Amino acid sequence: MNTNNSASQKTFVLLHGAWSAPYAWQTVKDNLSAAGHEVHLIQLPGHGDDTTDHKSLRMESYISYVSAAITAIGSKVILAGHSMAGIIISGVAEHIPDLIDKLVYEAAYVPADGQSAYSLSLLDQQSQLGASLIVSEDQSAFDIVKEDITNIFCQDGSDSVKQMILDNYRTEPGAPFGDPVALTEAKFGSVAKYYIETLQDHGIGNDLQKQMIAAAGITNVYTLDAGHTPSLSHPKEVSDILQQIAE
Repeated sequence: MNTNNSASQKTFVLLHGAWSAPYAWQTVKDNLSAAGHEVHLIQLPGHGDDTTDHKSLRMESYISYVSAAITAIGSKVILAGHSMAGIIISGVAEHIPDLIDKLVYEAAYVPADGQSAYSLSLLDQQSQLGASLIVSEDQSAFDIVKEDITNIFCQDGSDSVKQMILDNYRTEPGAPFGDPVALTEAKFGSVAKYYIETLQDHGIGNDLQKQMIAAAGITNVYTLDAGHTPSLSHPKEVSDILQQIAE
């Protein structure tokens, strides 16, 4: 039963990261919807069942796509992004700051002006991703050694969660990783920011997470003893945190 009054109902947009798709947020969406919130899952071009050519995609493609989807919703949203999507949600906040109520980074990159996912990854001494990365000859697609996928993304997930990750796995467009994002204090800087840090993260090391949190001046930090995809391994905890942020 939904006991929320309308004043406490919020609109969430949940954005998946690299090598992923909206399924990673589905249980969290169901939990938030059951609590009376409006929840939208966005599928990035070139991900899930979208067949956009990888070679046509850049970071700006993602930012424009998500900005348009939020504009179509027509109300202020709480925008949460996982992993690489931290770059995207930052760019979206720069494009349409008046439509973003709060930004939530879940085990995600938090860029400063001019940084990219790639430049931030170079600062990460703990991530196990780099050693398992397979780059296509033309650098348009990034793959991961199959035996390492679930360990990097969700070593704390159940067997069924790990199978879901493998079943939904696709190679990742390469170019957006290297694209820097332009951010200003007046736009991006004006949006309230929250971070869900993950202490056992094999994808984006917790040391780098703490560095990015400090550099961005984020003071609203929630800590989970989890791997890189807590929306899959700890969906109730993530849902509860998002509810707290909404309130």
